[in-house]
Amino acid sequence: MSTDASFRREDHGSKGRYVLTQDGAEAEITFSVTTPTLIIADHTGVPDALRGTGAGVALVEYMVGDVRARGIRIVPLCPFVNAQRRKHPEWADAFAT
Repeated sequence: MSTDASFRREDHGSKGRYVLTQDGAEAEITFSVTTPTLIIADHTGVPDALRGTGAGVALVEYMVGDVRARGIRIVPLCPFVNAQRRKHPEWADAFAT
């Protein structure tokens, strides 16, 4: 990851996304809010410019930290997020499955 990478969460009613901006490119994880304490991570998108940089994993890590701080949990519908959940058992408390 580049040192100029920045992360943010955007909320739009019952939908939202986690965004990583780096070198003018954006990677994202989109989510749906199902209850005040549960979100569904439904898609991860990483542009070609950020492939191979660890952007996707960094986004999942950022999302995990955010939901922990907010006291909510993630349903990992997105195959990439679910694969990262399996690779990182230390994140188990952030997931609803």
